[in-house]
Amino acid sequence: MSSMKLFPDKCDGCEECVSSCPYNAVTMRDGWPVFGDACNLCGACAEACPSGAIERPAATASPAVDKTSYRDIWVFAEIRDGRPARVVLELLGEGRKLADQTGQNLYAVLVGYGLGTLPEELIAYGADRVFLAEHPALAVFRDEPYAAVLAAAVNQYRPSILLFGATATGRSLAPRLAARLRTGLTADCTGLDMDRDSGDLVQTRPAFGGNIMATIITPGRRPQMATVRPGVLKPLQRDDHPGARFSGRGEVVRLTISDDLLTARTMVLGFTAEETETVNLEEASIIVAGGRGLGSAGNFALVKELAGLLGGAVGASRAVVDEGWISYAHQIGQTGKTVAPRLYIACGISGAVQHLAGMQGAEIIVAINKNSEAPIFKAATFGLVGDVVQILKELVGQLKTG
Repeated sequence: MSSMKLFPDKCDGCEECVSSCPYNAVTMRDGWPVFGDACNLCGACAEACPSGAIERPAATASPAVDKTSYRDIWVFAEIRDGRPARVVLELLGEGRKLADQTGQNLYAVLVGYGLGTLPEELIAYGADRVFLAEHPALAVFRDEPYAAVLAAAVNQYRPSILLFGATATGRSLAPRLAARLRTGLTADCTGLDMDRDSGDLVQTRPAFGGNIMATIITPGRRPQMATVRPGVLKPLQRDDHPGARFSGRGEVVRLTISDDLLTARTMVLGFTAEETETVNLEEASIIVAGGRGLGSAGNFALVKELAGLLGGAVGASRAVVDEGWISYAHQIGQTGKTVAPRLYIACGISGAVQHLAGMQGAEIIVAINKNSEAPIFKAATFGLVGDVVQILKELVGQLKTG
């Protein structure tokens, strides 16, 4: 890997490069700057160097592809408990908009075994066509054969855009596939758009802990790949009679699967669901979330009790998870899950930007906090100012008495 270039005859050992590096990748050794493994060639040190002793190496351009030979939008249809994951329906809804804007088609690609009527369901939620890869060896997800099957399909049909949910499956599969296809991948997107002039997918994602929003394109490679956070997009209403958008509307195309695509170095012996894996925050319509403002793990029990009475799921801020009050599976925010319930009750959560990034899709937000200036109230539909523990006890009592 190339590194920043140092001109020793110009360096005076001022250490400006050390303090300017945002990744702490520059250290001094024997009076000279040394660029460590964390260096990503951002060039901040070169810009800060007052004597011009550091230079960023010239970028090596990858050979451009013929973008005109790639067309249409694909959505990887992840299956969870025998049904498409909610994020798949969200991606189909957004993909439908992008496809209609640019005159392209929207296809779903479905991999597995014993998939029954799932192709028809994907069509009802917006797909023009479903590519179906069905084989007993694909019954359980393993990223090696899944990536091989998808790579073969992409090389044959050449989609311009390939979208995945930012789930455990998507985060495992998409990078492996991008490496096979030698293309770019933008992870954890919260927004998608199209540049109509270039045909490039405009991908938006939080960066630097959610403090800025980065806009990313892949101008020289195809397909353009992205994983998208669950809960940030809206699915279309199911339509079992969508009408013909083109001659192949509703067609299911079976992909040819050769034995060499099914080899893998791993074998799934079994699966045991842990309690933490039963938390389905992404698909919950009601979420009651607790923060450090509750004061103690004992008080957090009120959040669980209220969620149970409302038939909702339990969420938490990062601070609560770090304190060990509840497992990471319940964490909502920039470093946790992104949710879009109809009702979100934030209990003792101040509303840091990292947490707000994970709950922005909620339709109704009720905030409970003793600090009337807490940022959470700016995002709330309704706000209750007061002692969160006392308010929760009152709510629980009212629900219990009917």
